[in-house]
Amino acid sequence: MSSSLITKTALTAATRAAPRAAAALAVPLLRRGFASVSAAPVTGTSRSHRIVVVGGGAAGLSISHQLLRTGKFSPEEIAVIDPAQYHHYQPGWTLVGGGLKDALSLRRDEASLIDPKLKFYNQAVSQLSPETDSVTLANGDKIGYEHLIVVPGIEITYDKIKGLPEALADPSAPVSTIYGAHTVSKVFPTIEKLKRGQAIFTQPAGVIKCAGAPQKVMWMALDHWKRAGLYNPSAPESGAIQIAFATALPAMFGVPKYSARLEELRKERGVEGLFAHDLVEVNGNKAVFAKGAEKITREFDLLHVVPKMGPYSFVKNSAVADAAGFVDVNQATTQSTKFKNVWSAGDASSLPTSKTAAAITSQAPVLVGNLLRSLEGKEPALEYDGYTSCPLVTEYGKVMLAEFKYAGVPKETFGGLPVVGGALDQGTPRRAFYHLKKDFFPWVYFNAMVKGTWAGPNGWKF
Repeated sequence: MSSSLITKTALTAATRAAPRAAAALAVPLLRRGFASVSAAPVTGTSRSHRIVVVGGGAAGLSISHQLLRTGKFSPEEIAVIDPAQYHHYQPGWTLVGGGLKDALSLRRDEASLIDPKLKFYNQAVSQLSPETDSVTLANGDKIGYEHLIVVPGIEITYDKIKGLPEALADPSAPVSTIYGAHTVSKVFPTIEKLKRGQAIFTQPAGVIKCAGAPQKVMWMALDHWKRAGLYNPSAPESGAIQIAFATALPAMFGVPKYSARLEELRKERGVEGLFAHDLVEVNGNKAVFAKGAEKITREFDLLHVVPKMGPYSFVKNSAVADAAGFVDVNQATTQSTKFKNVWSAGDASSLPTSKTAAAITSQAPVLVGNLLRSLEGKEPALEYDGYTSCPLVTEYGKVMLAEFKYAGVPKETFGGLPVVGGALDQGTPRRAFYHLKKDFFPWVYFNAMVKGTWAGPNGWKF
């Protein structure tokens, strides 16, 4: 981010510019497809485009609009394929879980986001055929392309944890998750309702969206209960509520610097750490975890679950995928290792970094630049360094702004800036970062990122 964007004055101005909340929409929430878009749909048509983008989420819209803004494409030369009706700002669902936002304020009709010069196919994809430069839609139509960008995100598979779909659907069950448009609004009422007992927050084995989110909602719940006099951080056993964090990981977070600080917070606040615990079943008020070959059962009075996630079958079963089912790309250039006219970024890609919207802000310009070079007959030259970010809400009013690149090496936008008492350390939760997370990021997402004009730490570039 340029120096003009990192001053205190600029941060304050940006925060004040963010709207408090969007007007509530009258249409009920629907379960999202592989992305979330809605515009004048095109169906029953078979045709070809110079660029076909599979996915209309954060990655798909950012990349599509960045390509369009280059001025090198005529109307409808770029096509976006996505089956969903709405576009959700998913990073904001942690705020909904903490009672700070309404889910509907984070949702938009795609008609208000997508440029009319982009051709939109409101269909699911049934098959990728890179051998014939085509994509087959769910209705049987085939769409041809010169270049294919595969950015559908990843699928949330609730049924991979036995009993979870039923528990989430039961309004009386104290089981919830922030990971879904149809489930997120259950989270905070469940937290408010708990007055006594054991609260467990889980994180599964395998790839998930935003690896910090599972504990963000826990920290806000802890703060809520502490303020209500129900939780005593210094002597948890004396309070009405006890808290446990059950994670399949061996530590609190995957980046050593931030993990160490989060472990300190866990101990300071009296949260029980259940490490290497992978939730496999929800049975009434019992949670069953796998710890190696052992099965461990814990009773709960509140359970916040992070479901299993993975690649969509049409990606996993295609020739573009690696052994794990993600689009196999060069980790620097985002180009497919198998097909030179196939590209990927975001959650669906094999890029070995945390899957966040922040990562896309750095990945998208690299993909766009290298694809344009390819159209000119040149080899990719731009390189992505693995940058991603996870604004970890540690309590109401404070965020630890974790920013890092490949291999878990910190890459901090504000780190080292002079502050009272020394240099700024992003491992220390701060109020300024909280306003970035709560106010600025949702605003800049809808007003700039999905329109192709925001490049994260590099500011407005397009």
